[in-house]
Amino acid sequence: MADTEKKNMDTMIDDRNRTIVRTSVIGIAANVLLAGFKAVVGVVTNSIAVTLDAVNNLSDALSSVITIVGAKLSAKSPDKKHPMGYGRIEYMSALVVAFIVLYAGITSGVESVKKIFHPESADYSTVSLVIIGAAVVVKFFLGRYVKAKGEKVNSQALVASGSDASFDAILSLSVFVSALVYIFFSISLEAYVGAVISCFIIKAGIEMMLETVNDILGHRTDAELTKQIKDIACAEPEVYGAYDLFLNNYGPNRNYASMHVELPDTMDVEHVDELTRRLQVKIHRETGVILTGLGVYSFNTRNEEAARIRNDVQKIVMGHDWALQMHGFYADTEKRTVRFDVVLSFDMTPKEALGILQKELGDAYPGYRFTIIPDTDLTD
Repeated sequence: MADTEKKNMDTMIDDRNRTIVRTSVIGIAANVLLAGFKAVVGVVTNSIAVTLDAVNNLSDALSSVITIVGAKLSAKSPDKKHPMGYGRIEYMSALVVAFIVLYAGITSGVESVKKIFHPESADYSTVSLVIIGAAVVVKFFLGRYVKAKGEKVNSQALVASGSDASFDAILSLSVFVSALVYIFFSISLEAYVGAVISCFIIKAGIEMMLETVNDILGHRTDAELTKQIKDIACAEPEVYGAYDLFLNNYGPNRNYASMHVELPDTMDVEHVDELTRRLQVKIHRETGVILTGLGVYSFNTRNEEAARIRNDVQKIVMGHDWALQMHGFYADTEKRTVRFDVVLSFDMTPKEALGILQKELGDAYPGYRFTIIPDTDLTD
């Protein structure tokens, strides 16, 4: 990758980290202030719902602190021990945030259930209602702001914090409504409201956790990104097709890729090298993905018999619903050898598929030796 492209990537990562830290600091300040006000109101009014809401705000502030720490650690430069960098630490910080959200939901549910069986009368004042009402507005806009920034810079930790803040706005609104119901109708609903809202918080925590675990384990590449990369490659006049795209993720916006391209059998190494470097620059500039390896499939252009065999073989292979794609085909009619890759669905094991194809192709072309490489269905 060219020095200019590397500098652009470093600048993008620095800008992203600054955005994460700035947004998290705003979240910390807002949540600490809200927690302080709500704690006072909760103690004065003897309201379990308001007190739990204050604790929830403190957990949000802690989540923002963890997000900052994760962003700082993930920005560390690659070293001998971790040559691909520390980007995946950010996924770990998002997982910790999800655990905090889940814990807050469980503890809120436990305390709310306790108050259902052992109710205590609350005593709301005008000041306390104003504070709770203001908290609803602050948390609503804070949630939208943090989530929008998280989506913009692809930070799962910020998105999780923003989603949690939005749930907190609903929680505070529920507390506010239950306070009005208590004042005007003398009916205490806050314990029940707290129990219901805690279920939503628990659900949100589990969803955040599962999404982050998927990022850590690795999941199917985004179809739009896959198409974009392949389109860039196929836009080159020498490229007949792009296949076997494999993306390795080492943290948000840190994707490394390898793939195969089909090139004419008349192309020399010098021009292949030139094409490889051109694609590395274009793909990184347009997608942010670093192309680390480019394999080559040779395409028959000088042998009509090979083209006929290709069409026949493709009909046989693609006649099976578990064969999703055939590529990398090359036939040597003098040596009577054929080689190609076939992408298999997860419904068929490679051993079974190769056994079927070898028999069918062997019957169709006796005397030919077929080398078939099974590929996994990695991309849409």
